[in-house]
Amino acid sequence: MEEKGDHVEDIVIVGAGISGLATALGLHRLGIRSLVLETSDSLRAAGYALTTWNNAWKALDALGVADSLRLRHDRLAGNVTFSAVSGKPTSDLLFKAHRNQEGRTLMRKSLLEALAMDLPKDTIKYSSKLVSIEEEAAGFLKLLHLADGTILKTKVLIGCDGVNSVVAKWLGLKKPSLSGRNATRGIVTYSNGHGFDNKFMWFFGKGLRFGVMPCNSNTVYWFATWRPSKQEEEIEENPTKLKEHILRKLGKVPDQARAVVEDTEVDSFVSLPLRYRHPWELVCNNFSRSNITIAGDALHSMTPDLGQGGCSALEDGVILARCLGEAMSRNPNGEVEDKEEYKRIEKGLEKYAKERRWRSIKLIIASDVVGSIQESKGKVMNYLRDNILADSLVGVLMKISDFDCGTLS
Repeated sequence: MEEKGDHVEDIVIVGAGISGLATALGLHRLGIRSLVLETSDSLRAAGYALTTWNNAWKALDALGVADSLRLRHDRLAGNVTFSAVSGKPTSDLLFKAHRNQEGRTLMRKSLLEALAMDLPKDTIKYSSKLVSIEEEAAGFLKLLHLADGTILKTKVLIGCDGVNSVVAKWLGLKKPSLSGRNATRGIVTYSNGHGFDNKFMWFFGKGLRFGVMPCNSNTVYWFATWRPSKQEEEIEENPTKLKEHILRKLGKVPDQARAVVEDTEVDSFVSLPLRYRHPWELVCNNFSRSNITIAGDALHSMTPDLGQGGCSALEDGVILARCLGEAMSRNPNGEVEDKEEYKRIEKGLEKYAKERRWRSIKLIIASDVVGSIQESKGKVMNYLRDNILADSLVGVLMKISDFDCGTLS
């Protein structure tokens, strides 16, 4: 068993996803070193894309990486929703009319690389899996046991390790629950341009929620979510049948949008269950205890119906870095009692938890409610969604993204 002697890490972050890297970068901007543990052997840049709204861009501006990402991802002019039953548009909104909303579709790989690029090269420790957490006898440090036998000591532990979070479990939180809904996603690049209008396009009907979103002039991201029946569960194991299934459920979707699914390689079709954290868990439990807390999916797993999973993870990173920065930058001479520093860290994490608790609860609930309406199969709800609620549903998205996480200092 290897142990790092008397060396103590200031901050250990578990998981090099969006929230983990955003927190590490925010701390780095404040001159505070952190160590990020990542189970994979390289940056987890796999995946497709994510929608980003005003709140995400304010966080990216605070982290100093927004401008480089803006150069590679087009700003979209608006949002159009359609009925997949009638084929007619139900809402057409220009972002300039809503507080100059900045909407873009970011390729996930580009985002993670941008967050990691400015970190010191030894910040991320790959092939490092946390298996258990132990408190030091004095209670001021946490001992982290890794799968390879290494033991690390840290003043602060942050769990950003997704739905299977070891840190969240240590804090007493359950694994996020299955929503009963599934999703599949894809991304297609057209060498001669995709030809879509510069807008997000959403299609709802027949129990399917389908979206097509340009990333730039050549690349298009798409997603589909639905609630599978018992018969459909078998289809999900077969990529060819899954692709055929989605194409059948599209209904009266324009040929151009349907072609994006048709042009996606069959091997890319994977059905993934959507999970969410029950909001009452965040009401009844402390997700910050002593010198441990969580962020990102470990904190607020939610369904993707408002496109806020990645956006809120970026918010977490900025706010958490700021709260820790305030707690750990009051020691100019490097001489301080462990107990005094521990108390400052504890208060800083309590401040973070206070700022994120109700925001996280609101995001989880709003995403689930909007998704249930958008994906409904009921005739009455379909009528209300397409004829009465269409603008209101888009309005929820606009309002919930009207959030400013502030700067790092």
